[in-house]
Amino acid sequence: MKARGRLGEAISLYRQAVAAAPSSAAAEHNLAAALGDAGRWAEAEAHIRNAFAKGGSAAESMLVLGRCLQSRGAFDEAERAYLDTLTRRPNFHDAHLDLAQLRWMRTADSSVALGDLDRAILQNPADLRLSLVRARVLEGAGLIGEAFSLVDSLAHVHPGDHAIAVTASGLAAEAGDADTALRHAERAIAIAPDDSYATVALATACLGAGEPARAEACAARLLARTPYDQLAIALRATAWRLLGDPRYHELYDYDAVIHTSYLEAPPGWSNLKAYVGDLRSALQHAHAMRSHPFGQSIRNGSQRPDILSLEDPAIAALPQALDRAILSYVERLGTGADPLRARNQGGYAFQGMWSIRMQAGGYHVNHVHPNGWISSACYVEAPDACTGQEGWIKFGEPGVRTAPALAAERAIAPAPGMIVMFPSYMWHGVIPYAAPGARMTFAFDLEPSGDRPVRRQADARPTPVQR
Repeated sequence: MKARGRLGEAISLYRQAVAAAPSSAAAEHNLAAALGDAGRWAEAEAHIRNAFAKGGSAAESMLVLGRCLQSRGAFDEAERAYLDTLTRRPNFHDAHLDLAQLRWMRTADSSVALGDLDRAILQNPADLRLSLVRARVLEGAGLIGEAFSLVDSLAHVHPGDHAIAVTASGLAAEAGDADTALRHAERAIAIAPDDSYATVALATACLGAGEPARAEACAARLLARTPYDQLAIALRATAWRLLGDPRYHELYDYDAVIHTSYLEAPPGWSNLKAYVGDLRSALQHAHAMRSHPFGQSIRNGSQRPDILSLEDPAIAALPQALDRAILSYVERLGTGADPLRARNQGGYAFQGMWSIRMQAGGYHVNHVHPNGWISSACYVEAPDACTGQEGWIKFGEPGVRTAPALAAERAIAPAPGMIVMFPSYMWHGVIPYAAPGARMTFAFDLEPSGDRPVRRQADARPTPVQR
């Protein structure tokens, strides 16, 4: 269930495991890890501390604790937890990545982020995965050329390693080298023909190399295994667009599946303007990082995860302020055979809620939300002096290179209090803006539910299961 993104069901099963084995530290760890993947960090922290109280000492548990501490802004404690994790397991790749990412977000300095990781690589030169972590840090810091040079050299020395080939393909595509991206992806799929990451790499590389039919076949294979993989749906839709297939317009029917509305002032606020003002103040205080996290779409800005865990009246009122607009959108969708409407059960559950704050020069690269159902953006602050469509949310421009290039097909101007909802598989990004002032949003993903909403959230990075 966890691997398929059905976190609510996974958490329910992990709770049963804890009840069935009340002395098991591993059961507590697994529940905490799933709650963390669901973005419910306060609950996760309680259970991971239970795991330690029951005799747990695994490096995986210390990593979960570090993530819990980081989520609530205890950055010094989180850094110590990551270092403790690496004391327990010096070559723990996820812990090296989390430590480097935390330091990058706090300093925006790649040399600071890479310090402990580079020392580990010097001590363990044969550990290829540490070098792949280094490439991911370089990529996250915007040093794409350095990241690709590192991984491309590894790929030549280790031609039988499919993970290196997948990474090299992605970085080559990002650098605009379509031929090299395809070559690495083809090697990855030859080594591991059933590997999902290799299949995604090949689909992406084929789109960049002008082979949309082949990309479509790759995406179809992914969807045969995981029918609601939002990235696979997006890749297939992009191939359809390049092929002129009318099925593209069924998925990207902007008038039918993009909906704008406004927050509703919850009890305690006389009007929407007053509520948005208090919400803006609360979120401004929550943004303590200097730079963006790795693997996310934000550039030249910061991201604050799990905002529903913040103790502030305006944030606590968000589910109520959003409820009418969300239910109206779900009802408006109706049911059908497509991957959006086929999942509609009439209700919803929050799968993640986070906030983004950027300054002049900020933007979002085009992306999708792979584990979502419905995604959103809600605006609480926008610069006044933008020209044209600067700072607007745009839809339809793929987040992967295509041949020929494909442009955005729809754009919407931000306004404080506005909510934009759309399918999680729909490519979207933000046009860079140069005007002074902050652009701040919060966003959420939803998963389908037959019940009234419950607070259920998710983080992009899975946590290892302890067995």
